[in-house]
Amino acid sequence: MARIKLEFPNPEGHTLVGLLETPPDRVPTARYALFAHCFTCSKDIAAATRISRALAARGIAVLRFDFTGLGNSDGDFANTNFSSNVADLLAAARKLEEDYEAPALLIGHSLGGAAVLAAVHALPSVEAVVTIASPATASHVQHLLSGARGQLEETGEAEVQIGQRRFRIRKQLLDDLDRYASADHIRHLNRALLVFHSPLDTIVSIGEAGKIFQAARHPKSFISLDKADHMLGNREDAEYVAETLVAWASRYLGLGKHGFEQSIGTAPRVAEKEVLVTELDTRFLRGLYTHRHQWLADEPKSVGGSDLGPTPYDLLLMSLGACISMTVRTYARHQGLALDDVEVRLSQERVHGTDCRDCEGEHEGKLERIEVRLNILGALTSEERARLLEIAARSPVYRTLAASTHVQIGFEEEPRAA
Repeated sequence: MARIKLEFPNPEGHTLVGLLETPPDRVPTARYALFAHCFTCSKDIAAATRISRALAARGIAVLRFDFTGLGNSDGDFANTNFSSNVADLLAAARKLEEDYEAPALLIGHSLGGAAVLAAVHALPSVEAVVTIASPATASHVQHLLSGARGQLEETGEAEVQIGQRRFRIRKQLLDDLDRYASADHIRHLNRALLVFHSPLDTIVSIGEAGKIFQAARHPKSFISLDKADHMLGNREDAEYVAETLVAWASRYLGLGKHGFEQSIGTAPRVAEKEVLVTELDTRFLRGLYTHRHQWLADEPKSVGGSDLGPTPYDLLLMSLGACISMTVRTYARHQGLALDDVEVRLSQERVHGTDCRDCEGEHEGKLERIEVRLNILGALTSEERARLLEIAARSPVYRTLAASTHVQIGFEEEPRAA
């Protein structure tokens, strides 16, 4: 994936700085999104970075930028307010439209969520809005400034501690927040809305998510983030948001039924009984095509992949398990056996040939061993169960692999004695 630095002016003439996260090589950009960070944060916070990169890996280019006076953007934070944040968002949207494509998706974290809810009315290109740990209105921020209210009323400015940093603010910030105390604008979004929030959020209570959800009209959705903290400091929480966000947005942004068809691109022509594998980036992401189907293969992020699809070994095990399951079911149906369900669990490892007691013949060095465990459910006799195990070992893919690879097969659990 590429990160493109963008600079653009806000209405006050200050230069704002952003990063456009684009999809990997050969993964076409499906749509563009705009990400608004939390109050006093920057575009480089972990949550914004992880979610933006995860969306880009799935074909959605994301622009995240620093609001005025924060991060790499020009201006004095003390002169900013919620209205200027909304104006900055609109400036970022114009930059996307001028240089690339107008944003179809707005994402806001914390106060950034309140900002996108206020800004969306001026952005006709936006088709869907997502808030993450966000208050319903900007006035919610006032509790962070309550200790400085007296000094603000007396002198017009004060220094406040927010998180681990100190910021200078002016009374105009409080005055501006009062203008956004109503959630009426949420009722007239006229866009699809998705609300993420954690019930354990100690910065913005989950009650704020309830206000957003109740004020909005359908289509609207809510997803609980379980034990996540406000900043989504856990990588798994940010990746979960990205995964579910793409799946949800696919319905409204035309990304395909499963969310990744659009990012794979138009399927190439493949003859019947032929399989085609193409490169979708210069690392591990691959497009898998048959005459009528398409899928992805990839590697985990821990080894440099994007984790957008199963690994080649995962696909191998899936193929074997699917074939075994089909073979067992076909036999049971033909024989009229009372087979209710069959589950196939598989794992693969490399073992020393000298340690493989169940392998036939002489082996040196290491060899592959696949373990298959069947969970067969139904009113079956012990003889019928044993026969199904024999039939599983006759499945075509099993025979193909067993010709060169030791495949060990058995039941997941032994039946209890009657």
